[in-house]
Amino acid sequence: MLAFDTEKTATISIQGLSNRTTGRALMPDDPVRIASISKFFVGLAVMRLVDRNQLQLDQDVSAYLGWTLRHPDYPDNPITLRLLLSHQSGLRDGINYALPMDSVLESALQDPAAWDQNHPPGGYFAYANLNFPVIAAIMEAVTGTRFDQIMQAEIFTPLQLDACFNWTLCSDPKITAAVTLYRANGEVARDDLRGVREPCPLVPAQDGSCDINRYQLGKTGSIFSPQGGLRISARDLSRTGQILLKNDGKFLSKAALATMTRPAWQYDGTNGDSEKGYFCAYGLAVHILAIPGRPAACRDDPFGDNQTRFGHSGEAYALKSGFWINPQSRRGTVFYRTAVPENDLLGHCIYFCE
Repeated sequence: MLAFDTEKTATISIQGLSNRTTGRALMPDDPVRIASISKFFVGLAVMRLVDRNQLQLDQDVSAYLGWTLRHPDYPDNPITLRLLLSHQSGLRDGINYALPMDSVLESALQDPAAWDQNHPPGGYFAYANLNFPVIAAIMEAVTGTRFDQIMQAEIFTPLQLDACFNWTLCSDPKITAAVTLYRANGEVARDDLRGVREPCPLVPAQDGSCDINRYQLGKTGSIFSPQGGLRISARDLSRTGQILLKNDGKFLSKAALATMTRPAWQYDGTNGDSEKGYFCAYGLAVHILAIPGRPAACRDDPFGDNQTRFGHSGEAYALKSGFWINPQSRRGTVFYRTAVPENDLLGHCIYFCE
């Protein structure tokens, strides 16, 4: 675990190996697949594009995609970036959100299983990874650039982070330092690189091929795993948090950060799936903890101090992680753990669950 404020980062606790075969000790600069904290970084990139008026949060995204995105049961309701980023679009993970390279998002979303048949877009929250391939496709369609390259240009280069999505643009030293994700029984779950780049770091085509030249910008959106494929070190997460705590308007306008971290949805007891009280407020790709006035059913104060924090959690491939910023104390926390047992607390309730 790393703790940070605006000036320094402190290593509170770090233990274990980045790879059991090589015996390499885990270090705070080692990159790891950080799971859904990736969504927070996608949100930052979207807000950078909003700052430059390349994207509008309340525009019907069909205008960006070049085809009409609609909930099949509610065809008169436009779907916007604000709804996609805040999990209020009506999309659900009823289909595979890791679409193959040669899939067409427009066709995949014709499947009724991709949609919440009980709620129209807007107003109702239900956490769904599928929102983020759509967001990535929008970013590609507007910029004419691959998603991984957008993230490099908008986030990693300006913040001086050696990070990447699905290993495509990380440096050779980071490949060497990759954290292998293990299951509790010792089996490799993901990223057993040992200094060698994966032959296909993307979601391959349906026939198993991996020719990036076949990829069509803005048509699929999923091959770099925008919902969870960020590889980043704990140190680089803390550096990002420090920039956001300083909030000097250089990386992202103060207005954009305020919009991103302000609740776009708040739980009132009936207007969303809170996952047993864990989700009670959500911004634009930002989970907000312990917001004042939340219902008594909310159990979203894992730090136990009733102070509001923003950030995100992550859970995938036997890893659980957290990236939390406290604007009141001007401090933050980064942590992750691997080899989480299969019978560990499920869902997004990393700190507690029933």
